[in-house]
Amino acid sequence: MTTAPATAPTATPKTTARTAARAAAPTTTAAPKTTATDWAGRAEPRARFRDLLAAEWLKFRSLRSIPWVLGLSALVIVAADIKSALYTHDHYTPGSGDPVVMAQIALNDAFNVVSADILLLVGGSIGALAIAGEYATGLIRTTLAAVPDRRAVVAAKACVLAAVMLAFGVLTVGVSFGVSQAILSDLGIGQSLTDPLALRYVAAAVLFGPVCALVGLGLGTLIRHSAGSVLGTVVVLFFLPSLLTERYRWTADLLHALPLTAWQRLARTSMAGLRPTEYPATVTGSWITLAAWAIVPVVVAAAVIRRRDH
Repeated sequence: MTTAPATAPTATPKTTARTAARAAAPTTTAAPKTTATDWAGRAEPRARFRDLLAAEWLKFRSLRSIPWVLGLSALVIVAADIKSALYTHDHYTPGSGDPVVMAQIALNDAFNVVSADILLLVGGSIGALAIAGEYATGLIRTTLAAVPDRRAVVAAKACVLAAVMLAFGVLTVGVSFGVSQAILSDLGIGQSLTDPLALRYVAAAVLFGPVCALVGLGLGTLIRHSAGSVLGTVVVLFFLPSLLTERYRWTADLLHALPLTAWQRLARTSMAGLRPTEYPATVTGSWITLAAWAIVPVVVAAAVIRRRDH
């Protein structure tokens, strides 16, 4: 018995049309679903530093008391310096006195000790409140949640604070110097910025404000309480120098390492009339002291806020 060979099925016109339609249809694949894990794994775009500067400037400007404090303190500083210059003008006889000593007196009239104390208190307090105020209101949590890079936040805050106080110093000290020396010019003891000693005097006065503000910023980050931060800043900048003397080497070194003492040395264009000491401060050391007090508090604040505030 033999079997017939199998034959292929005959394609009908209907199946041929279906096959052609399937071949012509575009092939589509389902898009993969994005899960919550995928979204979490995507890195957030980092904030640009200029955006941080703009944000810190807006926060600083939003404090309504800042313009009043800066404005009133500037008026008091200028008024105190003008009064000092007028007193010298009324009680000095041209030609009398040592020219070196009179040059020092003329510079002191441009920015005296009272002005330095006001600038110290204002700058240090503003710096402390700039960060302690955010801890008090809880704004610091929002800031750190929006910008995880805590060091960048501290750096931006320090830049804005230093820039504001630098502009304040340039305006206040510049006006005081110009008006006071104009008052004393007819006596022949007015000083000019072309004199290197006068330029050093003015530069030290201008930079003293930003340094004090950055010290306040560092202490405000450490203490995190508005009143405590201001008090700590005043103690370190204002009261601590009065507790130290130049009688011993170690106390003299500690005294010369403070911002107020460094400014006082830079403001002395002549050592005439001062009590002699075995351990005097130097001009170079005083500039280094001011630079250190401007940098170290910011570095400490960045380290503390990075470790503690999560």
